[in-house]
Amino acid sequence: MYINSEIKKDIFKTYGKSETDTGAAESQIALFTHRITHLTGHLKKNKKDKGTQRALINLVGKRRRLLDYLKEKEINRYRDIIKKLNLRK
Repeated sequence: MYINSEIKKDIFKTYGKSETDTGAAESQIALFTHRITHLTGHLKKNKKDKGTQRALINLVGKRRRLLDYLKEKEINRYRDIIKKLNLRK
């Protein structure tokens, strides 16, 4: 599998407050970004994989909703995560 517990811990440690901080919006956004990157690469090779395409669209929507939540509640955290992950609207 492309994502195991070690990769998740590293993502949570880098973008969250600690390895076990899985609930922070920044941690979840970073995890979704990692998964989106992987699925995008998969779809470039397998253009007809409609199930994966649907999963990718759902992940992008989840990440967008979390980013909108952060933007509304705490704009500084939003700006930091956008800068760290090289995302832009």
